[in-house]
Amino acid sequence: MATAEPNVLPETGSLPSREGGPAPQTADLYRLLVEGVSDYAIFALDPTGHIVTWNPGAERLKGWKAHEIIGRHFSTFYPEEDIQAGKPPWELEVAIREGRLEDEGWRLRSDGTRFWANVVITALRDDHGTLVGFAKITRDLTERMEAQERAIQNARRLAEVEALSRAKSQFLASMSHELRTPLNAIGGYAELIEMGLGGSVTEQQREYLARIRTSQQHLLRIINDLLNYSRIESGKLTYEREPVSLAAVIETVASMIEPQATGKGLTLVRAERQNDVLAIGDRLKIEQIVLNLLSNAVKFTPSKGRVTVACLQAEDQAMITVRDTGPGVPRDRVDDIFEPFVQLGRSLSTGPEGTGLGLAISRDLARAMDGDVTLETEPGVGSLFTLSLPKA
Repeated sequence: MATAEPNVLPETGSLPSREGGPAPQTADLYRLLVEGVSDYAIFALDPTGHIVTWNPGAERLKGWKAHEIIGRHFSTFYPEEDIQAGKPPWELEVAIREGRLEDEGWRLRSDGTRFWANVVITALRDDHGTLVGFAKITRDLTERMEAQERAIQNARRLAEVEALSRAKSQFLASMSHELRTPLNAIGGYAELIEMGLGGSVTEQQREYLARIRTSQQHLLRIINDLLNYSRIESGKLTYEREPVSLAAVIETVASMIEPQATGKGLTLVRAERQNDVLAIGDRLKIEQIVLNLLSNAVKFTPSKGRVTVACLQAEDQAMITVRDTGPGVPRDRVDDIFEPFVQLGRSLSTGPEGTGLGLAISRDLARAMDGDVTLETEPGVGSLFTLSLPKA
């Protein structure tokens, strides 16, 4: 049985041809390989560091043509600060001592622009160990370096934002607690005076006390908004998960808002329903959202207008809608009113005199219960806010 001859390099240095014809010499194949590489600058240096070969990849990457650069010292590619620091000769010394050197740093193109390069310098020796030159391979890593820098900057900015957010939440929580104590004392003492425990109270004094109580309650609502917002941001709020009757929520909240609507000359309508609608969520927080939506609808709807609240259901959602006949919200500002501390002429963020947190808090509370608060609006006609929650 015949055996195949192994594929070996002939002594002449040529490779066997698969077609049976003459094969290219090894040196010629190596030259074709180097010249065919366009993504890497591959060139040789003599023992003193002067350039002796130049491939098309080097021309593409660095900009010099072969006749412009061959014979010049390879330090041509280094910024002035690296030359002053003696980096080019140091790299050759390391390559001679260690056999090769790999480095990354700024290099120059023919037009003076910089690029971030990965460089490998390999010492070349003959059969007797004598240094005959160096092989140098350069890659352009500018895009990778810039991407890494962007990632570092983004991470740094994110860390700074998170630190500022934590500091803000801690400040809001601390200030809210500190301010609630004296405000509760103001309200308590005003109530004691109004009850006559400190002596008789005239009608004018009662009017003054009522104004004190109104201002105290207004400030307390603002502080509660700040406290709620800081708790939401820090994730310290807990939520119940149970079936909640949305019709019962509407009855509870509407009865609280009705005097305010009547005093302003508005019609508050509770839409009729065929069946009760049950949602999964935390009843107290659902009531807080609806109270905010209704109170602000009343606040921003002109006299003789109408505010309608209703509950309905879809395939997997239970909803409460609040529709008003107010001025509406400009369409290009719809997303803005969901941001904290944003105030518009028509906003559910506790009104122009509030903190601008009401709607932001409402949406965050809804989303924490796997729901949402959305807005449909027609400037000059009115707005429709929808609280959606998972259906029980």
